[in-house]
Amino acid sequence: MSLDWKSEALACGLECYRNAEFFDAHEHWESVWLRLEEPEKSFLQALIQMAAAFHHLNGGNHRGAASLLRRALRRFDLCDGWFGGIAMEPFREEVRAWLRALESGRQPLPDAVPRICPMNLP
Repeated sequence: MSLDWKSEALACGLECYRNAEFFDAHEHWESVWLRLEEPEKSFLQALIQMAAAFHHLNGGNHRGAASLLRRALRRFDLCDGWFGGIAMEPFREEVRAWLRALESGRQPLPDAVPRICPMNLP
């Protein structure tokens, strides 16, 4: 199974993520993750971890958010070029910027969460 961002669960999860509804994004994506095979399974697991990180951050848990972003980055680092329709290097750099800010305690945090912009979607 490939990642079709127009499919209901992936699209709903992406919409939730873009609306800062991180727990709901996690739930939608997890329903797809259960049916995937590698390497897409690990990639979507990293997106789920990232959504969970921002959910924790909204609850004030900076340490938990940083831990989840570190775990997500380890998985994202296995993805080259375009993966799942996403340009990985600029995406990873946005995730790294968040992780650096959380680890250093730097304020303010970046203005926006990392953008998930699959090819052929606005």
